[in-house]
Amino acid sequence: MILQSNDSASTRVQEGFDLGSAPAKTDRMRDGTLDSPVRSVSPGTIRREKPTILLLGLAVVLVVMNTMMFNLALPSVSRQFGLDPAVTSWIVTAYSIVFAISSITYSRLSDFIPIRRLFIIGLLSLSLAAIAGFFSDSFAFLLVARILQATGAGSVPGLALVLISRYIPLERRGRAMAVVMAAVAVGLGLGPIVGGTIVEYLGWNYLFLLTACTGFLVPFFQSEIPAEQSSPGAFDIPGAVLASIGITFLLLAMTESSLVALCISLGAFPVFWWRIQNTDRPFVMPVLLKSPGFLTLVAVGLGGYICTFAMLYLMPQILVDHFRLTAMEAGLVIFPGSFASMVISRMVGRMIDRIGNRHIIEFAPAVMLMATILFTFLAGLSYLYILVIFILMSVAFTFLTSSVSNEISRFLAPEQLGSGMGLFQLMQFFSGAFGVAATATGLSMRSAFPAEPAFGFIFWGMSVVLMLSMFCGIYYLRKSSPERH
Repeated sequence: MILQSNDSASTRVQEGFDLGSAPAKTDRMRDGTLDSPVRSVSPGTIRREKPTILLLGLAVVLVVMNTMMFNLALPSVSRQFGLDPAVTSWIVTAYSIVFAISSITYSRLSDFIPIRRLFIIGLLSLSLAAIAGFFSDSFAFLLVARILQATGAGSVPGLALVLISRYIPLERRGRAMAVVMAAVAVGLGLGPIVGGTIVEYLGWNYLFLLTACTGFLVPFFQSEIPAEQSSPGAFDIPGAVLASIGITFLLLAMTESSLVALCISLGAFPVFWWRIQNTDRPFVMPVLLKSPGFLTLVAVGLGGYICTFAMLYLMPQILVDHFRLTAMEAGLVIFPGSFASMVISRMVGRMIDRIGNRHIIEFAPAVMLMATILFTFLAGLSYLYILVIFILMSVAFTFLTSSVSNEISRFLAPEQLGSGMGLFQLMQFFSGAFGVAATATGLSMRSAFPAEPAFGFIFWGMSVVLMLSMFCGIYYLRKSSPERH
């Protein structure tokens, strides 16, 4: 049975803090609250570990690129169908809503449905919807294709973390996490460049063909992902519906500044909380939402996501509006940061596996804070400063997200991996959306202030977020067991 709030394992996670300071065969929480081995499967379980990790990384790159590319297609779609930009923005909004819901849903299903089967379903949904989207001849058809894409795309990031947590031994897990986190950064950097090029020279329809390439990955997932047996389990449909309502209207409140949507969301979440507290197999394990260790650790990583997504939204505005670069030139300024994350990912993983997560959780938020402060004073002087400083921020982001993801995989009990990793993915998504929405609001100040003061105000706000992330990291480290660092 899936954990209930009165289960002993649930109580252990709710009360405990744990810190993976060095590789070990078991993870223990303070005060004797967790004394069971973390699930560690023999290396033979994954037939070829390195190719499998690279396969996951490639899938993540394509999914993240798919998320970013269509932002550049909105003006073309608006012109072609004669629609207001507010209407075409639903291509991004609807995709985001469904992606968020499907991400946690697939992760939760992985607790009792074989993960290979879920991967294949997700990839086929993504690629087949992309093929259909290529032939879109109306806005309605295009919107439906994007929504169907999101139902499959949401499977990849969450299931990748679950697979790594479930099958990669602790002594090599850091390297695997670093590859996936670097893939996210590469996708974020490549998306605008590739998307802008395709839209400019081929047309927005051809964005779908690139995403359809994910279908070619299915045979490799079939051969490389370990086979599992289905286990008894039930899916909490009422809980999923309530979560979907809350998530959907919260995103609408953020993107559309709708008070009505916010009220609906705030009404749905208390009912959702009551539901997961009173069912044997909840959509989200309530113990995770009661765990100070889990929530504090997640908060450390969310600061990085808020600021990185805000920066990826803000930098093109500065480069195009302030320095008068083209969209393509702006993309080329941003990409080296993502490329640096990819190059350094192996070193990041080795450091995590060698020295553990403690020191990285200590310094990575501070490095991101330093980069943000440098942006505050130098971003308006030259686009070369933006290029160099974003490399520093992107590398620090890879360090931070890799160590936090690895630490969460050690923190959770084996039976909580699907729910916990899915919840972490959902929180990452919302933090990124919040960062973009807050930055967009800050940019509206440009009507009253010159560009540089408006940008500086946003940078200082990001600095505050990163300082809070640092404080959460310090709190987590102080409450965690230092016995292995």
